[in-house]
Amino acid sequence: MGYEKPSLIIKLAAPRGFCAGVERAILIVQRAIEKFGAPVYVRHEIVHNKRVVEKLVTIGAVFVEELDECPDDRPVVFSAHGVPKAVPAEAESRSMIYVDATCPLVSKVHVEAERHFENDREIILIGHAGHPEVVGTLGQLPDGAITLIETVEDAERYQPRDPEKLAYITQTTLSVDDTAEMIGVLQRRFPSLSAPHKEDICYATTNRQEAVKALAKDCDLIIVLGSSNSSNSVRLVEVALRAGARNAVLLDKAADLDWSLMEGVRVLGITAGASAPEELVEELMDALNERFILREEEVVVTREDVVFKLPRVLQEA
Repeated sequence: MGYEKPSLIIKLAAPRGFCAGVERAILIVQRAIEKFGAPVYVRHEIVHNKRVVEKLVTIGAVFVEELDECPDDRPVVFSAHGVPKAVPAEAESRSMIYVDATCPLVSKVHVEAERHFENDREIILIGHAGHPEVVGTLGQLPDGAITLIETVEDAERYQPRDPEKLAYITQTTLSVDDTAEMIGVLQRRFPSLSAPHKEDICYATTNRQEAVKALAKDCDLIIVLGSSNSSNSVRLVEVALRAGARNAVLLDKAADLDWSLMEGVRVLGITAGASAPEELVEELMDALNERFILREEEVVVTREDVVFKLPRVLQEA
């Protein structure tokens, strides 16, 4: 008798994977290489995903951390996470061609920060220290204009100069629930706190978290595909566990799966962070297919149809 594969129910979260800001950022690098030829320099990983970065390297992208690693005579692209104002200013002083791939939803947060600053408000930024998006947002304004809050304890301890002149903004890739908790503390302590017109956490982050919550209770294990430096991917694991998944792991790629995790798993949930390409999901499905008889279903919480325009300098390319 031959070996009979066990059966496995797969629940695929939808939406998952690339968001409009990531698609736009990747396309910006590809178009810049088409228009200007290789190499095109990219300051910081264009999006936080190893596979995406490796593919762009093969067509002529050179990834650097700072502008001083770029020559004056080659174009440079700024990553989707946004950059401090000093960076384009330096590029201009060196007469460099630069293309800004900052996600429009991050740019919206930058504009809010500037508006609060002009209205003489003290600004709180809820986010993770050192994340490039936070570094970029803090760098929109003079030192000290924005205070970073990372935890509920920070929110309880924070002492503003004038509680009547206070506003908050947030990193776009946070956990919706964690952020709500911090905002709750701040609103309790400072009733006149000024909030964003529309939630700063981006639609794609929110949708992917809602989709993973919809999977969680039914799944023995949830696999989130994405890189460990991707904030929104890391948050998906946390959200899955909090929403009742028995186990949840972050994988860079299918080959990283420790198969002992699959012991006793009858229902597997799969999703991917906003910077993770769908091919990572397909590779995982292929690997599972070799060991199991799969029954797939897609769990859809919403459909996304957001598209962002390319910067003018690349539109005709």
